[in-house]
Amino acid sequence: MNEELEAKLCSTAAGSQWKKIGVYPHHGVCIPLFSLHSEKSCGIGEYLDLIPMIDWCHEIGLDVIQLLPLNDTGLGTSPYSALSAYALNPIHLSLNDLPEIDTLAYAREKLAKIHYWTGTERVKYHIVRELKFAFLREYASLHFPQIAESAAYKIFFEANQKWLEPYSLFKAIKEVELWKPWEEWPTQSKSPTEEHYKALLSHHAEACQFHQIIQFFCFQQFERVKEHADKKGVFLKGDIPILIGRDSADVWHCRHFFLLDHAAGAPPDMYSRTGQYWGFPLYDWVELEKERFTWWRERLELATRLYHLYRIDHVVGFFRMWAIPLGKQAKEGAFIPSDPSTWIPQGEKLMRMMIESAPILPIGEDLGLVPTEVKQCLYDLGICGTKVLRWEQDFDGDGSFIDPTTYPPMTMTTVSTHDSDTLQLWWRHFPKEAKLYCKFKGWNYLPFLDLPRQKAILHDAHHSSSLFHINLLQEYLALFPELVAKNPNDERINVPGKILDTNWTYRFRPSVKEIAQHAPLRQLMREMIQ
Repeated sequence: MNEELEAKLCSTAAGSQWKKIGVYPHHGVCIPLFSLHSEKSCGIGEYLDLIPMIDWCHEIGLDVIQLLPLNDTGLGTSPYSALSAYALNPIHLSLNDLPEIDTLAYAREKLAKIHYWTGTERVKYHIVRELKFAFLREYASLHFPQIAESAAYKIFFEANQKWLEPYSLFKAIKEVELWKPWEEWPTQSKSPTEEHYKALLSHHAEACQFHQIIQFFCFQQFERVKEHADKKGVFLKGDIPILIGRDSADVWHCRHFFLLDHAAGAPPDMYSRTGQYWGFPLYDWVELEKERFTWWRERLELATRLYHLYRIDHVVGFFRMWAIPLGKQAKEGAFIPSDPSTWIPQGEKLMRMMIESAPILPIGEDLGLVPTEVKQCLYDLGICGTKVLRWEQDFDGDGSFIDPTTYPPMTMTTVSTHDSDTLQLWWRHFPKEAKLYCKFKGWNYLPFLDLPRQKAILHDAHHSSSLFHINLLQEYLALFPELVAKNPNDERINVPGKILDTNWTYRFRPSVKEIAQHAPLRQLMREMIQ
């Protein structure tokens, strides 16, 4: 990359973040943590499973691992619908590495029984969650009293008390109320006065401490992961969902920051004639600004402890959000703010706040129908956009594909997302686009995507003029039939807008060890980025 581009990026609002990451081509993989499995993991990918993946990336020349959100989802499975904007998901806690684990009677035998559920084709969240929490409660009875008195835990609690206390109380009440939404709780729990809030903390002290110490372990383990990534020169890219679940600790405890009479969604468009109803509450940006956006600043400060850069989910939503009155259909919504002339000033203010709050580089997810002015604003601030290779077409002309070597450098190129078809499925489901792509490449059209062509598309993605090149790990595994399911449909992570048992349950066919030791995959990955 030339010196002029480096000077330009380093002079933007995100200039200090660019200096840390470096203005040169970065290559990486997107790894849903829940999809990993190792000899130690218990039913689902765990935080410490990322350490051998960091080693693998370092050895083959990749310098970014992108993750999906890791927040606590409660009984849910979608990482984009969390019950806390701060807390990490306990389901990913590496049980085998808990302190003094072998002092628990038959610990290894019990963990082996939970490990059995790592061998299922898809993640069995309900079973894994129940087994892991049963184990943790037994472990807690033996070790948590001492841990609560340790200096390390006291430091953690003091540094995180502002979010940790209401989060742990929220979960404690949730358990007592059999996980009913907080809006259905008794009044004193649903809307406690300051005095009653303190009484609730006292009444649920033991349960609160249980959830607080689990968070202590989660953060300890992930900070070990980040420390290892630092040593290996691999950047961890987090994912910050723009919205938070209505039934969350944040909305329950800080409801004045949210517009609870509306739900977020998307207007009718070429993808949905009726629009989309997501159900998440909107932010009351006026109320948030009165407190200097402290809730958002603290959320980003926490992310800084975990990641080196992060994806801003649905970045256009910071400029304007489609708001649907409760009880109405998606098409009956309207944009908030309603005045388009305020969109850029609002979005720029919020983006600057985010850049100032965290010394880690943001990358915007600006897919879909995003106003040109929004993209220009992000560009001027030094925030990358996203280019999904299959969607980069000349839609105002003949629909032909745009040459990836002409993409703006301040972008991230990818061939698919966690919400889209994989390359194999795209080729199968969208033959018109596949034919156009063949025309662009000078290929004869085939109704199936053969491996040489899939490799060529991935190679193009890594040699676009973008500064970042990141693809789902399974797109590379698919180049080796023994590493993926026979049915390409089983390699998809999520189908948006549909409630499916297969959503968010995808598991890589090979284990972490098998991925790391697969010599042809290692060689191909090295060649891909050369």
